[in-house]
Amino acid sequence: MKQLNFNPNINDIIRKNIKKYRKEQKMTAAVLAELVDLSHDFIRQIESEKTGYGFSVNTFYKISVALGVTLDDLIKEE
Repeated sequence: MKQLNFNPNINDIIRKNIKKYRKEQKMTAAVLAELVDLSHDFIRQIESEKTGYGFSVNTFYKISVALGVTLDDLIKEE
């Protein structure tokens, strides 16, 4: 059987990419929150390295649509 190598830091990668793509579009966290129907504080928590706040697949998908990027873009490690 093939051994799978899961990246234990995937949430950190996603978190950094959300922030990166949001800033590239000159979008504030408040605007992103409004687009995905979440609170500004929730978006800040998602992007925070200190909080380590998790989020659902549905939220992950909504954020990708709002940012105009693919889910693959959000999981790519730079």
